[in-house]
Parts: sequence; C-alpha cells; structure tokens
Amino acid sequence: MIKKLLIANRGEIALRILRACRELGIKTVAVYSEADRSLKHVGLADEAVCIGPGPSAKSYLSATAILSAAEITGADAIHPGYGFLSENPDFAERVEASGFIFVGPRADSIRLMGDKVSAIRTMMAAGVPTVPGSGKPLDDNAEENYAIAERIGYPVIIKAAGGGGGRGMRVVYDKAMLLESIALTKNEAGVAFNNPEVYMEKFLQTPRHIEIQVLSDGQGNAVHLGERDCSMQRRHQKVVEEAPAPGITQAEREFIGNQCARACIEMNYRGAGTFEFLYEKGHFYFIEMNTRIQVEHPVTEMVTGIDLVRTQIQIAAGMPLPFKQDDIKLRGHAIECRVNAEDPTHNFMPSPGKITRAHVPGGIGVRWDSHIYSGYSVPPTYDSMIGKLIVHGDTRESALARMENALSEMVIEGIKTNLGLQKEIISDEGFRKGGVNIHYLEKKLGMH
Repeated sequence: MIKKLLIANRGEIALRILRACRELGIKTVAVYSEADRSLKHVGLADEAVCIGPGPSAKSYLSATAILSAAEITGADAIHPGYGFLSENPDFAERVEASGFIFVGPRADSIRLMGDKVSAIRTMMAAGVPTVPGSGKPLDDNAEENYAIAERIGYPVIIKAAGGGGGRGMRVVYDKAMLLESIALTKNEAGVAFNNPEVYMEKFLQTPRHIEIQVLSDGQGNAVHLGERDCSMQRRHQKVVEEAPAPGITQAEREFIGNQCARACIEMNYRGAGTFEFLYEKGHFYFIEMNTRIQVEHPVTEMVTGIDLVRTQIQIAAGMPLPFKQDDIKLRGHAIECRVNAEDPTHNFMPSPGKITRAHVPGGIGVRWDSHIYSGYSVPPTYDSMIGKLIVHGDTRESALARMENALSEMVIEGIKTNLGLQKEIISDEGFRKGGVNIHYLEKKLGMH
C-alpha cells in the first residue's frame, strides 16, 4: 500500500483527496502556492511544502516543483486531482520515471484520449457509438472537405483536436462558410493549444450531455457506475449535475455502460475515467474521455455508495477492483450544484475577496464539498468554484426538495456567488420535468 501521498492540487479536491488518504491510513503532503497558505488541507496535511508564487504556471503547473516536493518529503505517490496537470501525459510520465506512483492512468492512455481524433478512432474500434464525422484531421483539400460536410449533413461543427473547455469550436450552417471556418479554427487551435489539427462532426442541435463513470484496474477488470446528466451548462461549463439521468432506461444504461467498460479493458485503462456523450433522440454519441476524477464525481458516489477517490488510490497501489458489475446498484437520486464566487449581475465575472460569514446546510442526505470558511479569502488567481452542494434522496422529487431546502439555508457573505442562479434552476419548471438539453440554461439567461 502507498504510505505517503502528495496532493498536487488545491481547494476542495485537495481536501477530498486528503480525507480519502486519512481513511486509508496514508500520510499526506500538501503542496501550495504563496496565495494558498490559508487553505484548509494545508493545515490538515501531515506535511506542507510551498511550491512557488500564486500564478499556476509557477506553482501548480510546475512539474519540477511538485516532483522536488515529493522527493524531499519522501512521498510514494502523487495524486493530481482534476485540472492543472491531471491530464498532462508528460507529467504522468515524469512522475513514474522519477520512481513515484501516479494516481491516474498510464501516460499512453492520457495521450491517446487527450487527442480528440485518436480518442474517436479508438472508440469506433471498440464499438462505442460516435458522432458522425470526418474521423480524421482535415487537410487543405477544399473538395474533400466539401464532400465530408455533404456526407455528414449540415450543420457541422469544426473542432480543435487538442481543444477543450468549450474553446476551439465553430458551427457551420452551410457550404458558403465551410472553408473560412476551417481556416479560422485551425489558426485559433494553433495559437491556443499548440496543435492546429481540426476535425469535423455533425452538429447536434438539441442534445443532452450524458456521461458514464468508469473504474478500471489495468488488470483486465472494469466496471461502469451508471450515468450523470450534466446538460445544465453555461459557456460549456457545467453548473448542475445529477445521477441517474432523467429518462434514461436501465436497458440504455447497461448498453452504453458495458460498451465503455469493455473499451477500458481493450485499451488496458487504469484508474477512474469518464466517457462523455451527447445524447439525442435515444442515441448516444461519444465526444471525449476525461482521464481523471471529475468535479461532479460526488453524485455518482451518492447513488452507488462507492468512494471513487479511495478506489483510485487503491488501483494505483496495484490492487484489483474490489467489486464486479453485478455488485453495483444505483439507489435513489443525487443532485450537485456548483457554487462559484462570481457576480451574476456582471455577466458572472469572478468575485474574489474575503468571506465574512459562511453557514453551510446540513441534514439527512446533504453533503458540502468545499475548502472555504468564515474569514477565508478567495484568491483572484484560480477557478471561481468555491464548493459543491450535493444532496441525495430516494427519488428525484425528494432530491429536488432537499436541494431547495439546502440552498435556502446556505449563507456566504462578503463576496458575490451564483447561489441565486442555483435557486432559480432548481425551481425552474423545465428542469424539474427533467431531460433539458445543453442549450437550455443559456436560452433561459438570454444568451442565445
């Protein structure tokens, strides 16, 4: 077993990893930037090392600083959390080459899934349904590009192979705009991702965002833990997530879940991962795989009773999966609201500053994953998410009622937050019916 683990992250996920380590009897090392001295997990960890100034590039994105901290503290393993270096194959490679255990997939899996074109090819080969598309990077052959678009059918979307987070994408509604859109997206992709490759896909007009959580031990065993609905999005950023997804049948869940688990075994995947799909008119279309733990993992934990972070660590330590597919049962319904430090009156601009008062809700089936406390100063340097409010109920209706209750109890003062928006979403008639598409929230906010 791992004896000492370095947490290469900050905020709520760092605290989440620390809790899992404590339960497993593993000593912890917190690394932090100068802006993060007052973080909760820094005080709770067995050891803490400052790895640089506030900007991520000089701290949390510095592989050298993180590896040096692991070296001097005698850590055995490094958990990257999500964001920062979690999906950087070069970092995963350096961690293992330096003699540490990387809590995550092997570098070749991260590399394979990190490039959207190779990910789609791999999924097609494994029998996972994909969005009709070019299946390869687009070159400068105008006639061929016109032919691909005709075959797929307009509207199409041009996407950067190395893109993510909603960047490097352009929708094309007719032939007249195709070549210019390809050229512009290539140019943008080269600048933003250092990779000018782009590909073409069918643009689905009213899809839902459904994702499948998997665990695979790299020893021939893999399971899926059902699906999450993450369709409530703003600017491609998820706002509310739930599990299971409203309206998905057990037959659909088993079909797509088993395909994903089989793909994990075929590519000898190790660790936790998420297959993201667009879902429209009863069909699933693979879009990408996240080779890490995700922000929204708690809703899956609440409906399965499985600690995903703990299992990640056990897999990294070389232990086989402790359960089989038949052992996994989904119970009840869970909903997560992301609480962000942002100003809804100014287009959701980040709202850093000192939290003068914080009161968090409690009660049966209520969970608050966060690093904040009264007196904590939210730095302007990082992502605006300050916590996740998660509820579980026997039914979706009881989960919605519980979330309404929890949101009404929540108090965060001193900074602006999106709690008002979350209350609006939970009481929204369309959301309460279930099954809204990915454009629903932006339309509601008048962004379309």
